[in-house]
Amino acid sequence: MKNPNFYALIIGSEILNGRREDRHFKFLQNILKESNLKFSGSFIIEDKIELIASTIKYLSMLPNSVIFSFGGIGSTPDDYTREAASIAIRDGRLYTNKEFKLKIEKRIKGSSNRHPLNMANLPLDSKLLPNELNGMYGFSLEDRFFFMPGFPEMSHQMVKYVLKKYFSNSGKREYRYTLTALCKESEFIELMQESHEEVDVSSLPKIYKDSSQTTISVLSFNDNLAKNEFKKYIDFVNKYNIRYTIGEGYTR
Repeated sequence: MKNPNFYALIIGSEILNGRREDRHFKFLQNILKESNLKFSGSFIIEDKIELIASTIKYLSMLPNSVIFSFGGIGSTPDDYTREAASIAIRDGRLYTNKEFKLKIEKRIKGSSNRHPLNMANLPLDSKLLPNELNGMYGFSLEDRFFFMPGFPEMSHQMVKYVLKKYFSNSGKREYRYTLTALCKESEFIELMQESHEEVDVSSLPKIYKDSSQTTISVLSFNDNLAKNEFKKYIDFVNKYNIRYTIGEGYTR
């Protein structure tokens, strides 16, 4: 896929109520940055099938979206992600994956507990994602939507597998230039409004008791465009004798 936009869907009421701390966002932030891939959004939602299904549906309709979904694919009654994914992307039904079923049957051989077999019921045309930790699979749809356990020890190695298999050639180098100036953010509004469509300009203000400072960040996949846009800000602060430093830090 050209220019994929990655989204994290983190499912678990226990994260929202504070019983467990999220470990997926920071991991994805780091690994996508290392791969020059765009992290476009992160959602943490509770274990409600309607909410999970509607969120997956919404994300699946966004341009070039790729979903990494964490949680809700186990065998307990509150594991709704498999069904929700089918409602959002397929026909709302689940089908037994024979390979996964055999894997589970071997694992629970001799046990009277048959509930783990529910994990083998997946949306139509699901592909299995390997799990090096304990062999219990995740699954994917359309090579874009990836559903993994909530446990980071399992899911994070699945993310690495997915990025290597499907997106190793998708990353594009970003060119970013920043300056921090001793002025209000509003000073730069007109320049920001005139930015080239292939250049992303953002501002980060800080307000102190006696002064203000603003960090301007210019980003593009085209280095020449980024440099030209950044020069406009350098020329501006020089023209109006605004004190500034190159980079995000400023020694007050």
